[in-house]
Amino acid sequence: MKIAVSASSSELDGSVDPRFGRCSFFLIVDPETMEFEAVENPFVRASGGAGIQAAQLVAGKGVRAVLTGSCGPNAFQTLKAAGVKVVAGVMGTVREVVRSYISGAEFLEASGPDVPPHFGMGRGAGPGLGRGRGGGMGRLQGRGAAGPFEQPKSPAQTQGPYRVSPQEELEFLKKQSQVLREQMESIAKRIAALGKKGK
Repeated sequence: MKIAVSASSSELDGSVDPRFGRCSFFLIVDPETMEFEAVENPFVRASGGAGIQAAQLVAGKGVRAVLTGSCGPNAFQTLKAAGVKVVAGVMGTVREVVRSYISGAEFLEASGPDVPPHFGMGRGAGPGLGRGRGGGMGRLQGRGAAGPFEQPKSPAQTQGPYRVSPQEELEFLKKQSQVLREQMESIAKRIAALGKKGK
């Protein structure tokens, strides 16, 4: 089984890129051996269709799952149609998130896109790079189990050409609220499981 991770560099110890369609690289990783192929994303500066084209590229590599920070509707639908599992809200280094994923950490499969179309497009738009500086496990970024999750910014907070209506922002915030609820449930389950092991 191969896993694709949206990455900010071509190295396993580089950060997960919070954007799927406009990430710098895709690392195609064999989780059993940690051997990987770094694929530069040729669609990072595409004027349109970056998510769909990136999803087709990744699906063509025979991956079974994608780990990323966020995934828009076009990329999400393309990946799902290809039978690829999408896990969004992932942060940390590529090596950490792959190890956490294969060790059975509580990663939730996305049930739908978690950002609107064109999210992260244009200079200054979307979440910044370089989060999760290698000190954490997956989404916790080394801040400990009680640390806050760093979520992608609301589209209204971004700069650049993409602007949203109040209704679109409301829908985005509702989805982010659901993601946070699911993450809190996941943390509570993990705390309970670790508490039982410690007794």
